[in-house]
This record gives sequence, C-alpha cells and structure tokens, in this order.
Amino acid sequence: MSAGTSGLFVSFEGIDGSGKSTQARLLEEALAAEGRSVVRTREPGGSPGAEEIRRLLVEGEPDRWSAETELLLFNAARRDHVETLIVPALAQGEIVITDRFADSTRVYQGATRGDLRETVDILHALMIGREPDVTLIIDMDPALALERGLARRSGEDRFEDFGLPFQEKLRDGFQALAAATPRCHLIDGNRAPEAIAHEVIALIRTHL
Repeated sequence: MSAGTSGLFVSFEGIDGSGKSTQARLLEEALAAEGRSVVRTREPGGSPGAEEIRRLLVEGEPDRWSAETELLLFNAARRDHVETLIVPALAQGEIVITDRFADSTRVYQGATRGDLRETVDILHALMIGREPDVTLIIDMDPALALERGLARRSGEDRFEDFGLPFQEKLRDGFQALAAATPRCHLIDGNRAPEAIAHEVIALIRTHL
C-alpha cells in the first residue's frame, strides 16, 4: 500500500506480557514532551472496524479459530487500520507508534501455528504492502512474561491460554526475526521499565 509518507512509523513487538504496551506509552509521553506530534495505536485494532475484529481474535477458547482463519482476520483488521489511521497520520508528518504490526502475524501464525510463513508474506504483500520504519522487539523470559500476562485478567487471554511452550516458540520466532531484519532491534525486557524506556527513546531519536 503506497503512502508517500513523511512521518515515522514505529512498531513494538514481543511475546505476551513482555511490556510492549508500557514501552509504547512511555515513548509516546517522551516524544510528546518534546513537542512532537504522536499517534499511539495497537493491533489487532486501532480503528473502529479493526477493534470489532480484535474481539473475535483475542477472546474465547484457544482453538476457536484455525491458524488460516486467524491469518485472514488479522489481515482484515490490519488493512482497515492502515487505511483509516496509519497512512493518514504519516501523511501529516506524525510519529505513529503501534503496539504490534505485521511481524506479530509472521511469528504467531507464520512460525508457530503451522507452515504458513509463505502465505503470511504473500497476503501481506498483496493487502498491506508496507513495513514500519523501525521495530523494537522487547525480549523477555517467557515464563515471567506469561505470569504477568495472565495476572492482568484482561479477558483477552486467548493466546496466553496456549501455555508456556507456545510462548517459548514465540520468543524463538521473534529472536530469529530480529537477527534477520535490519529494521528490528532486540531490547532486553528483563529490566526496570524506566531503563528499557531510556534505551528505546535514545534509539528512536536516531531516526528523527
């Protein structure tokens, strides 16, 4: 999806409970304090249509959908998100910070739930066609992250309910993605949030 953008597109990735949402919020606050125009969003969701699809994906039993059905739902939500929020904001020169984007689909559906990576990439190229400018992968011990994620009792625990082995596969997938993708930066999430945020903010400033 061509955008002709002038803003900066930042994504946070990582396993469930790794602290992505906290770091996205802290980055938004730091950049806004510098007088920059920032839009913080999330996936699945971020636009009215995508938020409706989000409920289908994150609630209910773990085996509610096949990996193939999940993939189609995620792409439907992402297409609406990109069309209605991300591209217009970037075109206005804003910094867009999203809690998850296409890399989550590459890892969750493409690397851990069947041999779907080729399909993931084909659908992304056809229906989305863009990547973040910079991606921050918060890397954390899966057992601790899972404990934290389940403790939230958010009602959006479908992926946590797959259990620790699933989270371990996800971590391996994100680490492999970081090693193979120049725009991805692996951030040690086993630290105090303030220490992580300091590293994140310093890195993002190099892209501004």
